[in-house]
Amino acid sequence: MNQFLIPQFIDIESKIIGPITTRQFLILLVMALFDFIAYKLTDFSLFIIIAVFDLIVFGTIAFFRVNGQPFHYFVLNVAQTLKKPKLRVWKKVVSQAELTEGIKEAKAAAPTRVIPQKLMGTSRLAELALIADTGGIYKGEE
Repeated sequence: MNQFLIPQFIDIESKIIGPITTRQFLILLVMALFDFIAYKLTDFSLFIIIAVFDLIVFGTIAFFRVNGQPFHYFVLNVAQTLKKPKLRVWKKVVSQAELTEGIKEAKAAAPTRVIPQKLMGTSRLAELALIADTGGIYKGEE
């Protein structure tokens, strides 16, 4: 029988610069581009505020992981859950007419056969258990 090598660690991203992956490098590159534009268009004090804000936002997106997944996957999953939740709750409102009709139906439906307690011995209980286990296929000994 042939033996095949199974790839392992396929979910680990390749590192390009030290511990930084390609995805992290591109996110930091976009941050540097935003900071460069902010440096050219604003005064220095506003640039510092924008740069700190960018560092917090892009640093979180690049390096923070939630349950082993990158942060942007977590944000996408939260957005999808808020947009279309998987748990659907059914809240049926019953009117008074439907409630009274249901009560009348319950009173009208009487049990078909009542077995007196004094006739029910251990052998009869075993027979009833067999009927219940077989789903009514076994009819019992009358």
